Amino acid sequence: MSAPTLSKSKASPPSHGRPGSHRTDFAREEFVRSVRRNLSAHGFLIGAVLCFSFFSWYPMVREFILAFQKNENGKTTWAGWSNLTYIFNDPAFWQAWRNTLLFTGLALLLGFLVPFLVAVVLNEFRHGQGYLRLLVYLPVMLPPVASVLLFKYFYDPGYGLFNRILETFGLPAQQWLQDTDTAMLSVVVAATWMSMGGATLIYLAALQSIPGELYEAAELDGAGILRKIWHVTIPQTKLILSLMLLMQIIATMQVFTEPFLLTNGAGPEGSTTTVVYLIYQYAFNFNNYGSAAALGLVLLVLLAGFSAVYVRLSRGNED
Repeated sequence: MSAPTLSKSKASPPSHGRPGSHRTDFAREEFVRSVRRNLSAHGFLIGAVLCFSFFSWYPMVREFILAFQKNENGKTTWAGWSNLTYIFNDPAFWQAWRNTLLFTGLALLLGFLVPFLVAVVLNEFRHGQGYLRLLVYLPVMLPPVASVLLFKYFYDPGYGLFNRILETFGLPAQQWLQDTDTAMLSVVVAATWMSMGGATLIYLAALQSIPGELYEAAELDGAGILRKIWHVTIPQTKLILSLMLLMQIIATMQVFTEPFLLTNGAGPEGSTTTVVYLIYQYAFNFNNYGSAAALGLVLLVLLAGFSAVYVRLSRGNED
């Protein structure tokens, strides 16, 4: 009688789950770690987008809508093109544009040229450049209202500093802010002094990035300081100069603080009334918010169109 045979069963290996489960768990854990790692960055980004939307995009959209509306007796109605027709027929509209263009031209002549020349001079100093940069940038650190009131004291026809200087040289005193011939120039000088520090430091940083070998080669060719500036400095800083020119035109076309505080906005015979001040008058003096929004829309369209054309021409020159 044969002995019973025992069937041997092979021990099955321990189960470790499905083959793809490890990869899924690893990907999930990596995703969670990535979210936690970037959570603060996304939070700051969302906050910035919300702030920009609320304080920049929403006012632009609201202004566009308000430009075609009219508010009478607390009731808002659709006005169509009447607000634009009103501002185009207002003589103050054209005077404000003439004054704004005059301010922009004078500001470019002084505010664009003077900071560049100051940066060129500062770049030649080898010692004490840090103190000189601080001295040039100091007006930017002052509150704009304080700076404007300081110049209002300088322009005073009785005891102002500028008239005292003229009296020292035996020259007659001037009515700086009360004369139609000097009011706008006085505003431009104050605005240039207030904002030239930032532009000077930007130009100085661009100048210090120019290789010194270019100036050495120019000197070997017998170039003087003016030829070095024209053939080396300006071509090497062309991009910065173009960008600063665009930014300054946009900023000067929106000038408000300086004429508002120096000449009470309008100035003698309206000689310092700018477009932005006229917007202020429409809104807060005449309670005509629709016309104020329409004029703001015109300014926005013109500046946007100018910026687009300028950028297009700049790209064409680079190509």
